[in-house]
Amino acid sequence: MSEPPTTRRGYYDIVLAFFCGFLLISNIGATKLIAFGPNVDVAGFPVLPIVTDGGAFLFPLTYVLGDILAEVYGMKLARRAIWTGFVLAALMSLTFLAVDHAPTSTDWPLQAAWHSVLGFVPRIFVASLAGYLAGQFLNAFVLVRIKRRWGTRRLWIRLVTSTVVGEFADTLIFCFTAFGPLGTPFGGSSVPWGTLINYTLVGWIYKVLVETIMLPVTYRVIAAVKKREAAVAASLSATA
Repeated sequence: MSEPPTTRRGYYDIVLAFFCGFLLISNIGATKLIAFGPNVDVAGFPVLPIVTDGGAFLFPLTYVLGDILAEVYGMKLARRAIWTGFVLAALMSLTFLAVDHAPTSTDWPLQAAWHSVLGFVPRIFVASLAGYLAGQFLNAFVLVRIKRRWGTRRLWIRLVTSTVVGEFADTLIFCFTAFGPLGTPFGGSSVPWGTLINYTLVGWIYKVLVETIMLPVTYRVIAAVKKREAAVAASLSATA
């Protein structure tokens, strides 16, 4: 007996898996602030060290993947990916919250260490998801709108413009909630204003630079996926 035919889904599921994986890993990494360089103040403003967080290693790549999703598969499937990431990040944070408040075994002496790092995740979760939703939806919306207005030419304009807009909203909301005054209702305290502004500007500029540097790779990936998956993308979009 022959096996029933399988539905060809192309690369969408793979891109979606990496998109969500990078998001979850970045949310945990973002609990640690990282500083590069000596202490240098100019007129009382801390120019150095450069302040970022552990999420900086992978999170910019979610925008590269978001660009691929929106450019190749369209707004409907990009929206599905964004909401899938949101649900998984919410589940992760709620699980960590439950584990943090569960009774601790007397044979495990690391509860304080767990709480000091992963107990901070609910505030990171609120900051990350608020920034993530605003940033990713703006990124996809701007990219798709420019494409509809100007056609498929000048892909780099769509990619860079959408990233500048999306990452600005994401970074501003995240930084001011995770480590600034917007997040204090969720516990913890705020870092000094100079550090917060440094952290916000560095994060935004860094993420835009990563996307810009990755443009040649993004170009090739989008071209390859489009060539391979024109029919698949249309089919998935129609059934989404």
